[in-house]
Amino acid sequence: MKKSELFIPKVEAQPDNMLFRFSLAQALTEEGETHAAIPHLERCVQSREDWMLPRILLGKALLQDGQAATAKPILETALQLAIAQDHREPAAELQQLLADLT
Repeated sequence: MKKSELFIPKVEAQPDNMLFRFSLAQALTEEGETHAAIPHLERCVQSREDWMLPRILLGKALLQDGQAATAKPILETALQLAIAQDHREPAAELQQLLADLT
């Protein structure tokens, strides 16, 4: 059984539970189903202005999906959050991702 299959019924039962939705998106990403993860990550991003991790995953998913122009502002916001929240490793990773886009 795929990990995503554990979370699909949970998201269907509680569609507003962003932790279930985020877990589903993570599982889909790990399974190579990046495109399917994007709408779930978008919902997570919309749910909280200060939630850094879904922004990072959404930006990466969009990059993999060939949507660099859409990914860039999301990654920039994630970088601002990483710096503000003192997450040094994610900040460094985001700086590199953004540098690679220019």
